[in-house]
Amino acid sequence: MNSMSGIGRRRFLTASALAVPAVGVASSSACAAKPAQTAPGVVRTGADVLASRGFSDLAGHRLGIVTNPTGVLSSLDHLVDVMHAGGEVDIAAVFGPEHGFRGTSQAGGSEGDYRDPRTGLPVYDAYGADATKLAELFRKAGVEQVVFDIADVGARFYTYIWTMHTAMQAAQQLGLGFTVLDRPNPVGPLVAGPQLDPRFASGVGELPIVLQHGMTVGELARMFDRAHLPSPLPQLNVIRVEGWQGRTADTGLPWVPPSPNMPTPDTAAVYPGTGLFEGTTWSEGRGTTRPFEIIGAPGVDWKWAEELNKLGIEGVRFRETYFVPTFSKHAEQPCGGVQLHRTGDLDPIHLTVAMLVTARRLYPQLFSWREDGMVDKLSGSDRLRGMVDAGADVGEITDSWRQDVVDFRRHRDPYLLYR
Repeated sequence: MNSMSGIGRRRFLTASALAVPAVGVASSSACAAKPAQTAPGVVRTGADVLASRGFSDLAGHRLGIVTNPTGVLSSLDHLVDVMHAGGEVDIAAVFGPEHGFRGTSQAGGSEGDYRDPRTGLPVYDAYGADATKLAELFRKAGVEQVVFDIADVGARFYTYIWTMHTAMQAAQQLGLGFTVLDRPNPVGPLVAGPQLDPRFASGVGELPIVLQHGMTVGELARMFDRAHLPSPLPQLNVIRVEGWQGRTADTGLPWVPPSPNMPTPDTAAVYPGTGLFEGTTWSEGRGTTRPFEIIGAPGVDWKWAEELNKLGIEGVRFRETYFVPTFSKHAEQPCGGVQLHRTGDLDPIHLTVAMLVTARRLYPQLFSWREDGMVDKLSGSDRLRGMVDAGADVGEITDSWRQDVVDFRRHRDPYLLYR
């Protein structure tokens, strides 16, 4: 359920009808961004590095910018607003992912096409567009260079990396250059979880990577370009993060919610695991102030928290809680469940497997999977669901993808930028 209807959202965002002339496209030769020097202890995103160079990397091209509210500079001003006001570069159009450019839409929604009231720039809806459709939009807007600047949260089923993949495919079709303004992975370098079986590819997972990949969007773009596109892009330029080596999630950067239900870094820390509850009939906490940290359903009681705490899972404590979601699953119904309280470093996928196993055992009449097979799309195969239903224990389930993690680490190694 969206907090604002599609029509209301367009009225809110639209200042004039969308009308953009088409112009020719051009490609550019390959190049690589070289990081400048940064004071010790200061982390600068790719967007800040770009700004410090007067946006010169992008001069001379009509830009199509794929971004959302996370595309901010250290001043917390949005990159698009600053670039447009400064006039150093030519922005042809902005392309909004899930939730939209300005972030007004709930899960599974977007803002549609409109003209941005602040800048007057045309905004196109990239969410759900395939490569052919997105290429048509790039051509319509006269884009000559695609720029991607969105903060990811390190989970395969977070849709922004697949919007990037689609944008790369579209750029490859048109012979356009592609620039990624890199940002730290806020959940750190941990690599964990099952690898996607291509038979279960969907909008929440298109390529065979593990559930928690431990990569930045810039590193993923390098891997997509060399390992998964039909042929490499004519130019892929990753402007690196400075002052960060990728070994920690603690960057000192301000937290800008990358989506409406990702309010805090604690949410992001557990999301690669608890996001799997979207594939169940239980609430994943949407419609509460702590989505993905509060999990439960009508009829769940204190026993779940007690059983989970007995397991002594590292980095988390489970608190018995009761809540009434204001929207989404079990809206306006009293629910019981747990709130996850992070106490240190944790493995969100391991702890979520423990939550699923104990929920299935304690509440066999209450716990069930969504009938649309969403958990298989989220986990990447039918393995997790099948093992939980068969009564496998936590160790058996997590051990089943141990080789997936080993293989993926090897596969991703050539594309890493921060060590």
